[in-house]
Amino acid sequence: MSNDTASARRKSARLSLQSGTIGAIVEWYEYTIYGLASALVFGHVFFPDLEPAIGQIVSLATFGVGFLARPIGAFVAGHLGDVIGRKSTLILTFSIMTVSTAAIGLLPGHAQIGIAAPLLLCVLRLAQGFAVGGEWGGAAIIAVENAPRERRGFFGSWPQIGVSAGLLLGTAVVSLVAWVSGDAFAEWGWRVPFLLSILLAAVGFYIRLRATESPAFLEEKARMEAEQEEQKAPLPVLFKHHRRSLLIAIFGRFAEAGNYYLFTTFVLSYVAVNLGVDSWVGLTASMVGAAANIVMIPIYGALSDRIGRRRTFLIGAALIIAVSAPTFLLVQSGEAWAIILGVLLFLGLGHGMVYAPMPALYCELFPTKVRYSGISVGYQMASILLASFTPALASAMVLWSDGSIWPVIAFAIVCTLIAAVAVWFAPDNRHLELNEIGQLPADRADAGRVPAAV
Repeated sequence: MSNDTASARRKSARLSLQSGTIGAIVEWYEYTIYGLASALVFGHVFFPDLEPAIGQIVSLATFGVGFLARPIGAFVAGHLGDVIGRKSTLILTFSIMTVSTAAIGLLPGHAQIGIAAPLLLCVLRLAQGFAVGGEWGGAAIIAVENAPRERRGFFGSWPQIGVSAGLLLGTAVVSLVAWVSGDAFAEWGWRVPFLLSILLAAVGFYIRLRATESPAFLEEKARMEAEQEEQKAPLPVLFKHHRRSLLIAIFGRFAEAGNYYLFTTFVLSYVAVNLGVDSWVGLTASMVGAAANIVMIPIYGALSDRIGRRRTFLIGAALIIAVSAPTFLLVQSGEAWAIILGVLLFLGLGHGMVYAPMPALYCELFPTKVRYSGISVGYQMASILLASFTPALASAMVLWSDGSIWPVIAFAIVCTLIAAVAVWFAPDNRHLELNEIGQLPADRADAGRVPAAV
């Protein structure tokens, strides 16, 4: 390989890494500010005719509406990403997310347009969920497929910091605007973080437009053209020939999909409602844990390049199981330092270790022609099964058990065990080129294969 070719590939990998990471941060910033606004002001702005407590519940329910659209976004974006390309699809999902977020910032309230206001809010929230449904798979793929084979775990881990970085950035911006605008935050101040997303999106668009299309996708398209192979719709192929890999992708998320919202969203509510602790304590715990995730995730991604995706994931799952009880016991103490330490243990250790290798692990499960569909559908189906209702389920468990936290601990451990079993059966394809994966349909290729020693 000439020096010019090697330099071009390094530049392409760097731009793709930036594209996946920056895009993920912006999208999760936009997602975070919606969640905070729904908790703080949307009840007053869009549901003023309801009792304050009921308006708060309905306002938070609009946050959950976004989860309903995620699988649809995964199906559509997966199809487009496998047929027309990863880069174009990522630009599309980014555009939908940005326009929806900016529109929320400009949306008149109930006082101006009546019932149309909450209806339009729900429509825009569905659009946000649709965009996120296709974003994760694209960001993961564009980073992994452009990475050197021996560094796919490290490159793939960078878009994973988007959730934590978006949480930190969104929380910081909302807090700053609330402090500056004071009592006016509920009138107009809440709109500022939504409109600021336009500036962030401009940076994201610039980077994504400079990124190159995935070499694996281009090679697969060239091969199909050379062999005059007809382009098949990826979703039927996925469900017919790659069910095993899809099930691994769905259940492999059980260690982090529900547990992330359990140890963040639920903990925020639990310490405020059940323990009577100031809300800033739970918020600080989430931010400290998110910062730890940002630092540790790339380290764990690099570790997966050394010892394997499956081994890294299983160590992380074991850590989640080990820290689940201590974390909740620390939280239950009601002490600020203990709550922060508990959340930090979960996010910085176990969660980061199962989350970091996931993009490379999932990309190595599916062949190139169905990869976008496979990882998007698998990832978002788990979001519907767990992430969308876990905080509410955990709250119900505490209520049902007369305030005991042990059912919640048991739930976290069982979910993690399910994920560990699923990932145990994942093939170790990290030494293969991505276009060598899935030469046979996955169900037949993996049939009878015994997992290598962990």
